[in-house]
Amino acid sequence: MRAGCPGWYTDAFPCPVFPVTRTQANLLLLFVALIWGSAFVAQAHANAGVEPYTFTGIRFLLGTCIVAPLAWRDYRLLSRREARPLQRDVLGVAALGLLLTLGAVFQQIGITGTTVTNAGFLTALYVPLVPLLSWLILRARPHWSVWPTSAGCLLGTWMLSGAGHVAISTGDLWVIASSVFWALHVLMVGRVADRIAAPFLVAAGQFLVCGVASLCWALLTETITLEGIRQATLPILYTGILSVGFAYTGQVVGQRYADAADAAIILSAETLFAAMFGFLLMGDRLNAAGLAGCVLIFACILAVQMMPMIEARRAARQA
Repeated sequence: MRAGCPGWYTDAFPCPVFPVTRTQANLLLLFVALIWGSAFVAQAHANAGVEPYTFTGIRFLLGTCIVAPLAWRDYRLLSRREARPLQRDVLGVAALGLLLTLGAVFQQIGITGTTVTNAGFLTALYVPLVPLLSWLILRARPHWSVWPTSAGCLLGTWMLSGAGHVAISTGDLWVIASSVFWALHVLMVGRVADRIAAPFLVAAGQFLVCGVASLCWALLTETITLEGIRQATLPILYTGILSVGFAYTGQVVGQRYADAADAAIILSAETLFAAMFGFLLMGDRLNAAGLAGCVLIFACILAVQMMPMIEARRAARQA
């Protein structure tokens, strides 16, 4: 879900976005991070009206509607090039949708038993998990920075969850589990999107699968009422329209024109915005160990993204 447009389009098959300056792109990405960070608060409030699968299903179907016009444009461009998705591509998008479902639902379940601040930082554990899973599954050798940053994230998680004085909560465990599925999703989405060369079509497809799968499971396991949906209307609209629909589209636009290093840092600020909104709107408070854990996790997230790019640029200059 979080991947840029340039690698998927060619000059003959242009990216369906408008040109912006680097500064405008950075500001757009900052707004995207702000939306994603604040969405944790909306997700927490949604639990008062609807259960996790119902909430996830409705908001992702709403997000599908937002991205649908751009997805239709992608499909028309593919049709003109006689490059419509094959059966394996459809299966790949379906697999992305199922990973998205597990990540979103596990996160939503976790938010019922932890704070917005914890949820924001623990979800971000997917960043160092991506190269680790790539090494385990694809046998791709990770950058050396993965090992110390992964250890730092584990230490930060322990500090954030009580630093040994309080047992890690069930909600924290659910959110940590969701980060595994987010990492698998990030690992797979680039491969599927590169093959199809239509990011908005991939996005709408996976959103649709996620929404339908979640609602089907909700019908079997949860009680869905109109009154509950009415109570959760604002969180559903906020996360469906802004977090799923607008933020994804804005990220694609922003990453097309922003420097890769800028984008990595700015989008990582999602965790800081989650903590800020948790403090202001949910009354979240952290002790010294928790604050230190947040700082350590954020530093490791930045390091694991920035170190490979810094060394690559240094090598390019020397060459």
